[in-house]
Amino acid sequence: MSATETETDPDAEGWEAVRELPPSAKLVAKALEYNERLTQSQLAEETLLPARTVRYALSRLEECDAVDSRFSFTDARKRVYTLAIE
Repeated sequence: MSATETETDPDAEGWEAVRELPPSAKLVAKALEYNERLTQSQLAEETLLPARTVRYALSRLEECDAVDSRFSFTDARKRVYTLAIE
């Protein structure tokens, strides 16, 4: 990818930010790329990471605006995460 493509494509900038994150955050981002929306517990199950590591990865991804979260319609105690970049 050339420098001009990165400048014109906002999603490319999002993946650039993810590239600088820890491996656990990259794994969580990839899991969200393949699954449209997941809760923290579903992400832990999907990635085989401990729940604490998933929480840390999600917080790092939220800092760089790579994921969006909202309350679950089925259980308001849970949050559902989606990838904000493509």
